[in-house]
Amino acid sequence: AYGEATVERRSVSEAEFTAYVQERRASLYATAYHLTGDRFEAEDLLQSALFSTYRAWDRISDKAAVGGYLRRTMTNLHISAWRRRKLNEYPTEELPETAGDTDAMRGTELRAVLWQALARLPELQRTMLVLRYYEGRTDPEIAEILDISVGTVKSSIWRSLRRLREDDVLSFGRDEEESFGELVA
Repeated sequence: AYGEATVERRSVSEAEFTAYVQERRASLYATAYHLTGDRFEAEDLLQSALFSTYRAWDRISDKAAVGGYLRRTMTNLHISAWRRRKLNEYPTEELPETAGDTDAMRGTELRAVLWQALARLPELQRTMLVLRYYEGRTDPEIAEILDISVGTVKSSIWRSLRRLREDDVLSFGRDEEESFGELVA
């Protein structure tokens, strides 16, 4: 009788977890993509976070907080991977390929161009911007998550936004204030 109850409880837990993931998969993937900036890395990050959450599913008493738990897990896994990664690519001010003289917005949505610009930022700055503007975190929360000072968060976000304002692809030939205002509106 004990074994049957355990199997039945596990079956109910699996069904709850599966239902949760099916309902929230687009949002979870979007968070993973915004953290990594790469489709394949986002899939790996989400899979790792889901595996970790599945293992802890029975211990999570407040199922309404699972979204926050998953986002925090993804953020922590991303930061851990980022810290372990060897630096074998060196950022430069100039991209190796030059953009063509054609219209930068032909067939491309503004949102896609913005994410391309974010991908050109250093990973730590991109992570801070995602935590601030996509996840809605405050400076102290970001500092705690990344284990850095609040002043570093503020100055890094300011520099990141300045780089985005100065990005030629985002300006579309207009002045900085006009083009950047359209992106954040």
